[in-house]
Amino acid sequence: MDEHNHDHSHHHKTSADDHQHGEHSGHGHHSHNGNEGDHHGGHMGHHDHHAHMVDDFKKRFYISLILTIPILILSPMIQMFLGVNWRFAGDMYILFALSSVVFFYGGWPFLAGAKDELKDKNPGMMTLISLAIIVAYVYSSAAAFGLAEDDFFWELATLIDIMLLGHWIEMRSVMGASKALEELAKLMPSEASVIDEDGNVKVVDITELRHGDHVLVRPGEKIPVDGEIIEGKSTVDESMLTGESVPVEKETGEEAIGGSVNGEGSLIISIKKTGEETYLSQVIKLVREAQESKSKAQDLANRAAKWLFYGALVAGLLTFVFWLSLGYTVSYAITRMVTVLIIACPHALGLAAPLVVAVSTSIAAKNGLLIRNRASFENARFIEAIVFDKTGTLTKGEFGVTNIAISSPYTEKEVLSLAAAVEAHSEHPIARGILKSAKEKQLSIPPVSNFQSLTGKGLQGVVDGKEIMVVSPGYVRSEKLSFDEGPFNEWSAEGKTVVFTLVNGKITGMIALADIIRDTAQEAIDRLKELNIKSIMLTGDNAKVAQYVGGKLGMDEIFAEVLPHEKSDKIVHIQTKEGLRTAMTGDGVNDAPALAKADLGIAIGTGTDVAIETADVVLVKSNPMDVLNIIKLSKATYNKMLQNLWWAAGYNILAIPLAAGILYPIGIVLSPAVGAILMSLSTVIVAINAKLLKID
Repeated sequence: MDEHNHDHSHHHKTSADDHQHGEHSGHGHHSHNGNEGDHHGGHMGHHDHHAHMVDDFKKRFYISLILTIPILILSPMIQMFLGVNWRFAGDMYILFALSSVVFFYGGWPFLAGAKDELKDKNPGMMTLISLAIIVAYVYSSAAAFGLAEDDFFWELATLIDIMLLGHWIEMRSVMGASKALEELAKLMPSEASVIDEDGNVKVVDITELRHGDHVLVRPGEKIPVDGEIIEGKSTVDESMLTGESVPVEKETGEEAIGGSVNGEGSLIISIKKTGEETYLSQVIKLVREAQESKSKAQDLANRAAKWLFYGALVAGLLTFVFWLSLGYTVSYAITRMVTVLIIACPHALGLAAPLVVAVSTSIAAKNGLLIRNRASFENARFIEAIVFDKTGTLTKGEFGVTNIAISSPYTEKEVLSLAAAVEAHSEHPIARGILKSAKEKQLSIPPVSNFQSLTGKGLQGVVDGKEIMVVSPGYVRSEKLSFDEGPFNEWSAEGKTVVFTLVNGKITGMIALADIIRDTAQEAIDRLKELNIKSIMLTGDNAKVAQYVGGKLGMDEIFAEVLPHEKSDKIVHIQTKEGLRTAMTGDGVNDAPALAKADLGIAIGTGTDVAIETADVVLVKSNPMDVLNIIKLSKATYNKMLQNLWWAAGYNILAIPLAAGILYPIGIVLSPAVGAILMSLSTVIVAINAKLLKID
């Protein structure tokens, strides 16, 4: 069986298969400033807008907090509560002026938010807060000018402070608009070397490139746009774009993808696609569509606030009618109604969710989980299937020696040591894998002389007077050298790359290399099975490699040879056809649309900025076990939030009837001051409970 017959329509022969590797002297990733097209501007603007809103809430909170101090000192109710008397002539006017600033400046976001909620006929937290602060402000202003009894300026100010704090915490811990599109654009170099008709090379801006232009790509440079190679031969690293774990061999007549990194050879490319037509632009489009189609999970606290709003409104009106019907003055009935509306206001409810969010965000960060999209993270508790990208996620994305077969009189160590001696002069991924394995086994690597790279065949050099060669199966077949086909066929069937070591023209051993499976991958898959969560592999790599890795890990389902633009389709297939809520874990550009499409996108921190910016959660350590921690923390966070919402709502459910005067017949009427104590107690309990959150 020939190892090279497993080419597929979208897979070119890989350099690892042929083992053609010369000096990769220029295999550096050149950093270019991204050339962001106009269509990215809107996205950046959205992100800046979000950052501006976070700063705005922060500023409003601090200014309102500073003004609240004199408001509390001047408040007659607080003075009575503290048993002091600091009243003086005109103090109520000062109190009115300070409170007016807090109401109009600090309360503005809530008043504007209430307007939007009412326009959508969906009252929620903003409407409930606005109702309380408007009632408190109007009634207290009347009291300041002697038209009503008690003032509630202190209640107004503290409520606005707490709500601003809650919203600021919440917005800061929620990452707003994704920067994925900017990051994608950065992958493209900003300039290209164009060859004119006279053969001169000049550097031009990428936007000036036209169909049919000839571009020179030097070793180690990024390919500027999609095109066809018309001259040259090289290996190209497309792993960040396509997920192919091994650099791909490219020669005349084959296509080159913009954004991929050229290896050791110079290439001349004829441009076939520019601007919006390029592969990377298509990925950008997919990411944008997926992000826009993701539904925004409605906040639990907002739903609770909606019902509290209706409840408070009904309770307030009933209270007013009840006290009037008992023959009390309109002023007294209004005071009772206002007390109900203000006590109903959700101090604790406004902090219930943001405090848990802040705590869970910091716990996550300490555990190497960066939460970027809170709604998706909270819904992680529902996940039924986790899709893993193979290269760089389940595997390390680097070659390692998995098997060695030897011919006597040589030992495995000798075969590996001789191969490492020759490979030490190459920068090829296979060379790095052999060298690393030799060093891990602490083998001595002898010096080599007369080293040379045999194009398309392998490497050779002289060690201790013997000619040592490390060559591809293609070279062995062309020389008609006999070897043990059994292990070769077995390893090839598993998608491993096999190279041969020759001493003085005779085969002394075969070395099989494969992408190394992460140590923690097995444990993570086993633990997910215990939670009845399906593990699925989705990879652009060839079927043999995928089956080998998937089989070893015991994956429930394997999708191999998936083209990048098909990855998001596979996610939709799992979500719709299999009916499973799906999380996607990946690290490359090719994973970005799928990460955005999944119910929960998880990026590996060592991956590309694009994958990271598209994801809902980022794993700082490339540890598949952290996927499990996300689900555990999501469940714990949700439970804590539910407890807090019950505590917060519980206070309101209890306080509203008391404020309305349900216990009046037995002589108990809840004064606003006592209501304030209950409110504070409820807020403190919510805060302490949030702090008790932990991952099981």
